[in-house]
Amino acid sequence: MEFSPPLRPARLISRYKRFLADVVTPEGETLTIHCANTGAMTGCATPGDTVWYSTSDSLTRKYPHSWELTETQQGHWICVNTLRANQLVREALAADRIPELVAYTRCQPEVRYGMENSRIDFLLQAQGRRNCYIEVKSVTLLQQGKGYFPDAVTVRGQKHLRELITIVAEGHRAVLLFTVLHSGIEDVSPARHIDARYAELLVQAQRNGVEVLAYQATLSATGIFLKNPVRIAL
Repeated sequence: MEFSPPLRPARLISRYKRFLADVVTPEGETLTIHCANTGAMTGCATPGDTVWYSTSDSLTRKYPHSWELTETQQGHWICVNTLRANQLVREALAADRIPELVAYTRCQPEVRYGMENSRIDFLLQAQGRRNCYIEVKSVTLLQQGKGYFPDAVTVRGQKHLRELITIVAEGHRAVLLFTVLHSGIEDVSPARHIDARYAELLVQAQRNGVEVLAYQATLSATGIFLKNPVRIAL
């Protein structure tokens, strides 16, 4: 995924009301920009970090600028726009950049499924193959040199794991795909210290046949791309 035009930098003053952040540009202008990430953003929004933002052409948007990436004072790059994970995965699927998920002829996003009124991020289909249900999660939490998911208790994420377990029991293929959107993360573990129930369900899901994958993205002001698999430590 290329950013066209390339993102522009600013220094983070503060993030507030979840959806907003104030930044100051290199020219000294203070801007209020939109933040699509409603999560905790632990380690991703420290005042003084460099924010890389895009600008919409829409004349109806109250805040035309969007926070895309953080460049931390430690030199790490993080994608904080939660909308990008699914876009990256869809692009990677179309280009056959995820070897475990090739040879499907149809890809449908946001398909309703399951007993708990869920939507799967992607449903892959091909004649003669089992349907493949893919749930995408973004990993941006780095602590003590390790990558963790989630960064806050996620009842919704727990529901998704239960749904994936059921999908496998029904004879389909189910995949939990972690997109690692932090340049400092080299492996992914469930954050037991944050959401013990999610960690338990993740181990249970894998034991019941849910495939757990993790791919890291390359991140820059010109573009982001899913590239290489990383280790999962359950």
